[in-house]
Amino acid sequence: MPKRRLAVGLPFLLAWLGSFLLWAGWPVHPAPLALLLLVGWVPYLRLEQLLTERAASGWKVWRYSYLLLLLWNLFTTYWVSYSTLGGGITAVVCNALMMSAPLMAFYHTKKRLGATLGYISLPIYWIAFEQLHLHWFLTWPWLTLGNGFAKANQWVQWYEYTGFLGGSVWVWLVNILVFGAWFGLQHRSAAAGGTASTARRRLTWVWPALAALLPIGASYLIGSTYQEKGNTAEILAIQPNVDPFNEKFASGSKFISFDEQLTRLLTLSEQNITPQTKLILWPETSLDEIYFEDSFDSNPKIQRIRQWLGQHPGVELITGLTSVGRYPTKEEASPTARFREDLGYYDIFNTAVHLAGPVGAPEFYHKSRLVPGVEGVPPWLSAFVIDLGGTAGGLGSQPERTVYQTKTPALRVAPVICYESIYGDFVRDYVRKGASLIGIITNDGWWSDSPGHQQHLQYATLRAIETRRDIARSANTGISGFINQKGEIIQRTGWWVQTVSRATVRLNTEQTFYVRYGELIGPACQVLAVLLLVSVVARRFMQPKVIA
Repeated sequence: MPKRRLAVGLPFLLAWLGSFLLWAGWPVHPAPLALLLLVGWVPYLRLEQLLTERAASGWKVWRYSYLLLLLWNLFTTYWVSYSTLGGGITAVVCNALMMSAPLMAFYHTKKRLGATLGYISLPIYWIAFEQLHLHWFLTWPWLTLGNGFAKANQWVQWYEYTGFLGGSVWVWLVNILVFGAWFGLQHRSAAAGGTASTARRRLTWVWPALAALLPIGASYLIGSTYQEKGNTAEILAIQPNVDPFNEKFASGSKFISFDEQLTRLLTLSEQNITPQTKLILWPETSLDEIYFEDSFDSNPKIQRIRQWLGQHPGVELITGLTSVGRYPTKEEASPTARFREDLGYYDIFNTAVHLAGPVGAPEFYHKSRLVPGVEGVPPWLSAFVIDLGGTAGGLGSQPERTVYQTKTPALRVAPVICYESIYGDFVRDYVRKGASLIGIITNDGWWSDSPGHQQHLQYATLRAIETRRDIARSANTGISGFINQKGEIIQRTGWWVQTVSRATVRLNTEQTFYVRYGELIGPACQVLAVLLLVSVVARRFMQPKVIA
């Protein structure tokens, strides 16, 4: 009986251990704990090995694999439920379900093509999935393994060559080598009827040690020799600290009028501006009333902002707002367009707008990477969206990036709105189009004082490394501040405080390898994954049938 309990309990304990290690190694915890990611998948590999040796069904292997993924998602992203409980549960359950697909592809590949190809296939399937998760309509790449080093970004300065998917490769490589050194050696020794010699045991551990330490050493070398580049400019990042649940939107119990919110933004800007200030950043949806783009400058609040800018020659503003773009005809309307008799065909956008002074045409950028279940749903599903206040559900977007050229020739700003900052290849497109500064505007107050807004800030440091661009970050109720080209946070505000951050940034114009050539690892893994799956299916049907 005790042996039976152990047989049942060990896979369960391994699932818990794996999820704990992956959670403990994730950003927000102290940087050294990121090393746990390099062994965090070893319990899963042992779990799969044990179940396979016991001839467990694929269904049983999936159940324990899914348990590990579910717990990891829950421990690491539980804070999504702070916006709405149902949305948080859906995100955790469904994301874990999707993550189980590459693990089961590995299981069947190992079963059909042997252990060697099986273990080679595992990182290929996983990274192919991560690449898909960056681009499809249910995109939620928060737990992309390469993000796990955001708190320990001094170890991954080589992301300027590989992007953050290079970190995913590193995680799987070391985990598989550690697993092979630990459990593979035991199996070989048992098969030989003895124990491995000390020399052989040491030699076996050389490879995982080198795989773990060489990238860290290379990173420190790159970081120590990198010199920040570019002209300088003084930037202000405003943090108005308007409670998104109770104060920001008209549905809030302590709603602050939109006029008062604008007054707060202008006052904070006025109190902190200097003669050297070139650009001011206001957060996402700072101006949340509906602003019609075809009559933008006739809005009294825009006129008020223009008047203030006229009092400060040379100062420019980027702010978030909710805008409406109208289409002349049905044929010209976008797939997400809505229709009203009084408006015709129109789209609602989560927008960043650039105002270069008291006069001049406004420049609009419409958020392109929409949050699934919040913004990126068709209008006919808008009744089911996760409620984050304001306007949500079926928002419009634009396919290309917009870079704002300011009156300062070297200052070309990438307007990155909130969730978009977790996409490496997406942010890279701004830099390819000439951006010398990344300006992130966000509203992270939906998740209270949880790991959510802290992880979001840390992920931005990876974008700085990949592109070697300074980052200015303006958050409504998250953390505002500045990040340099090495991914070091040089200024950060407190949480839930009304304040301003000011810094002199560098405006690099050179392009990294990653910026020039883009995401190479993800597409390559997708091609290899298809070839492997075809081989698995072919082997399945080519196997001779056993006749009783």
